[in-house]
Amino acid sequence: MTHWMFNEDHNMFRKSVSRFVEKEIVPFVEEWEKAGEVPRSLFEQTGELGFLGTKFPVEYGGAGSDLIMDAVFIEELIKCGSGGVGASIAAHIGIAMTPIWKFGNDEQKKKYLQPGIEGKQIAALGITEPNAGSDVSSLVTKAVDKGDHYVLNGSKTFITNGANADYVVVAAKTSDEPGHKNMSLFIVESDWEGFFVGKKLSKLGWRASDTSELYFDNVKVPKENLIGNLNEGFKYIMINFQWERLTMALSSIALAEKALEDAIRYSKERIQFGGPLVQFQVLRHKMVDMAVDIEKARNITYRAVYQINVGHDVTTEATMAKAYAAEMVSRVCDQALQIHGGSGYMMEYPVQRYWRDARLQSIGGGTTQIMNEILTKRLKIN
Repeated sequence: MTHWMFNEDHNMFRKSVSRFVEKEIVPFVEEWEKAGEVPRSLFEQTGELGFLGTKFPVEYGGAGSDLIMDAVFIEELIKCGSGGVGASIAAHIGIAMTPIWKFGNDEQKKKYLQPGIEGKQIAALGITEPNAGSDVSSLVTKAVDKGDHYVLNGSKTFITNGANADYVVVAAKTSDEPGHKNMSLFIVESDWEGFFVGKKLSKLGWRASDTSELYFDNVKVPKENLIGNLNEGFKYIMINFQWERLTMALSSIALAEKALEDAIRYSKERIQFGGPLVQFQVLRHKMVDMAVDIEKARNITYRAVYQINVGHDVTTEATMAKAYAAEMVSRVCDQALQIHGGSGYMMEYPVQRYWRDARLQSIGGGTTQIMNEILTKRLKIN
């Protein structure tokens, strides 16, 4: 569906990404789902085509375009029908490399951002811990200043790209100050001594993205790998959350569109009681309700994307978009599976994958309950 936010360049780019997805990703989705990861070659392919660098500066190999172009890429990527494929790439460019772009220095950008844009290195973000999810102020992982380096100890879990990352942007405590003034971000290379990848986690959905535990045992982190200023990591994480949550909302919309598309097609092909399912008004109206639900989420999200693209703080808008779109996609995918009937419960129909993948959208990047709690404060309800 067209929208005034997109110009001709955005529309041409969308067509280009769509063609790539149909040719180079869709045929391999089932293979990657079973493997539990996407191949490194996918990062290299998308990097060579410039898809990974749309928003990043030209001097580091990016296209120097806008965030709207990045939004187009995320939407078309998710339409491959695998949330896991989308999660791997989106985590790489959206939540792992973005802190280096926004808060890192020139040397860090040359060393880590540029090869990430080229698809030659894979990045991950390490924040979540076994006992610290949405409450990032309660992190246990700690980096101790040893003069010319820090010594990092601790663990992370639920880390997308964790098993295959070349480097991880790690959040760690660097002070005994309370809460929001006690953590920093570091770039930690995965081949450093003391860096261990734990077990690869088995998930309900997003199966094509590798998700793992990470352990740090006296890892020496050079001082030059501190991102930005010491003890300002919480601020950087909060700023990064705006785009992460919009990425989740955009992904939800694209996945819901895919589910509705499949439901409409199936309802026209499946014959029951002497005619196609689409002859039944109750199902036609159900699909109309699904389309309206998607459109509500799209407009909330696109408004926030437009605002962040022109430099506005969109904490409230991005939180609303994430909260609504993440719940919407579960509703739409559930109805799409229902329209498929017994076939929808069979593994050979992709709608079951949409349904499983959708369930994480209201958990990852902050649960819906956390989103609502943020909004009570932003709207001064409490």
